[in-house]
Amino acid sequence: MARVKNRAERIPLGAPLFEDELLGELRPKPASKALANPVLEVSMLFAADRMPSVEAAVRKARGEAPGTYELSVALSGAHIGVHALRPTIPAEKFVYRHRKRKGKEQPTGFGGYLPAHLALRPVPDRLPRALRTLARLRSGTTRRLEDGAHEATTIFPPDQRRLFNDTAFPWCTVGLVQTPNGAGSGTMIGPRHLLTCSHVIQWNSNNTAGWVRFTPAYFDGSAPFGVAWGTRVYWEDRKVFGPTIDRSEGQHDYVCVVLDRRIGDLTGWMGSRSWSDDWDGEAYWRHIGYPGDLGGQRPSYQRDIALDGSFWDREVHTRIFHQGDVWPGQSGGPFFAWWSGESWPRVVAVQSGQDSDENSASGGAHMVDCVIRARSDHP
Repeated sequence: MARVKNRAERIPLGAPLFEDELLGELRPKPASKALANPVLEVSMLFAADRMPSVEAAVRKARGEAPGTYELSVALSGAHIGVHALRPTIPAEKFVYRHRKRKGKEQPTGFGGYLPAHLALRPVPDRLPRALRTLARLRSGTTRRLEDGAHEATTIFPPDQRRLFNDTAFPWCTVGLVQTPNGAGSGTMIGPRHLLTCSHVIQWNSNNTAGWVRFTPAYFDGSAPFGVAWGTRVYWEDRKVFGPTIDRSEGQHDYVCVVLDRRIGDLTGWMGSRSWSDDWDGEAYWRHIGYPGDLGGQRPSYQRDIALDGSFWDREVHTRIFHQGDVWPGQSGGPFFAWWSGESWPRVVAVQSGQDSDENSASGGAHMVDCVIRARSDHP
């Protein structure tokens, strides 16, 4: 288990690294040691009148690559054809606790974590040719929405995304988010803390949220780090429902979900950082998500994205505009960059919405404070 300082840190102001600068400073490196007594956790619910008996078997998977095994579990006494549904989870509103800062002083944030048992790769490996597929949907003209409302994402030709399958750090910190509303993307931002968008959450009328299932490094049904479930959702000021997202909602389209296990001890996590308008128009940023037009089962990576947040208050909550290529399923995926002297990237915003001219992300100092609150309350 990683020892984590759950207190905020002061982050010096500075520009992120462009990709050529990153590759000149941070080299890929293998894992430095094996994980002692690794445990892969996968859970399921089932219905029964009494505690059932369990029989488990592990065998070599047929037709798979060497080193691939299959686990089968038989439950005697479980009800067949009866749903066992996940309960709702508490939704906790937080109040921003920092006064507005003047000048260029950065709000507090958290660093990332690179586990010793994971290799580091600053750029994800390319997808092997045998796994490449064609896009099954093509973007078309999106109708213009009224009152500055955005919907979920669009593509600006030429499409710059590429699918990848890489479980090295930090690519394993991003994964598939599933809720009763459908699927989105999210990032480990602490040992048991998931950062994603608000509009992927099912918001209930009794101040609870529907179940949240997170699978880091999900690829074609595979869960190489196991699966974690949400136990509490932290949100700020406004719950965002979608499918349209107005200007105010676009400033608050993020949540931090507390998970039921410290899956971040296996995956590591990205750091967080508030947005600065000093970075407007510079193509520092990368994005990862699970695009529905490319199947929704594999993550995509895009580099060299320029963000522009100058229209909104940079010190508190921010709607940040861009023309990265995003599609439904990528909502909640991180916009992140690397800074000199650090072996992990920092997230400044998550994907939120689009119209026919531009896409938008949601971030700012309040997003950072949301992470701080969740990590402080639930280490």
